[in-house]
Amino acid sequence: MTGLRERLDRDVVLSAEGYLFELERRGYVKSGPFVPEAVLDFPDAVRELHREFLRAGAEVMVAFTYYGHREKLRMIGREQDLEPLNRNALRIAKEVAAEGDALVAGNICNTWVYDPDAPESSGEVVREMYREQVGWAVEEGADFIISETNDYVGEALIGLEVIQEFGLPSLVSFASSSSDRTIDGYDLDEACKRLEDEGADVVGLNCSRGPETMLPILDRIRTAVSCAVAAQPAPYRTTPEQPTMQALRDADGARVFPLALDPFLCTRFDLADFAISARDLGVNYMGVCCGGAPHHVRSMAEALGRNAPASRYSPDLSLHPILGDHVQEKEKKFANWKD
Repeated sequence: MTGLRERLDRDVVLSAEGYLFELERRGYVKSGPFVPEAVLDFPDAVRELHREFLRAGAEVMVAFTYYGHREKLRMIGREQDLEPLNRNALRIAKEVAAEGDALVAGNICNTWVYDPDAPESSGEVVREMYREQVGWAVEEGADFIISETNDYVGEALIGLEVIQEFGLPSLVSFASSSSDRTIDGYDLDEACKRLEDEGADVVGLNCSRGPETMLPILDRIRTAVSCAVAAQPAPYRTTPEQPTMQALRDADGARVFPLALDPFLCTRFDLADFAISARDLGVNYMGVCCGGAPHHVRSMAEALGRNAPASRYSPDLSLHPILGDHVQEKEKKFANWKD
């Protein structure tokens, strides 16, 4: 099996996340804390979602450890489950990855502990939290580590340093939900350049922004760096006026994040178009993030010219009884058919 770096040299690497939102929709994760308790409480649900993404064409199984760090487990009174949760998530990802030609990614994320006004003291707390998670990932056989949803360059650098301590390839991405700058004041292209200069293998963006508002920043990042670039949008129809899913409002002006985003969900065709546009910009690693589902990934895979296992069941409307090529006269009324 080839590793991340070799695959990036060969072609676009297609990944998939979105476990938090998808498992919340299915009734296995609580919105609000968004802690991946399902890894321990409903492992079969996590296993099946991994398998669905694999069949859709994802070639990276990301261990479901997002928000599976000490601070979040303490918040819900399950700190004693920290290590079992992380190890079980990695084992499930590895088990499903072995069903196909997929890599296993360990996962760390923003901690809500880092304080730019106290970077040394808060940074040491963050560092130890990351060392726990990355250490378990290495012991369980992860192929590389993703550090994602970073809002601070300072925290992202700590994540990268810890990954490098353990000697695995790194993907570091930003997801500032307030502007096109990190909270500690770096333009996102500049932030990615800082991480590349420190040795990150892949830099880029994930979550928060939908395809339309992520692409212009990706263009600037691709110009700023020479390493591989990652793009994993939240599949929602964000706009220049409301550039992130957190900013989206309904017709009455009410905030829709995180529980009423459904009307803004991108179609499979939107994500297929994004895959082509991102590839043409020179993006090397792509997928979906919060809100993403297997049908999005399958459409991205097919747009990239791939035939995923689930492509056997891709739509064929020519066979539809109302919309197909051989609609009978008596069925035309069901589609308000007009000659």
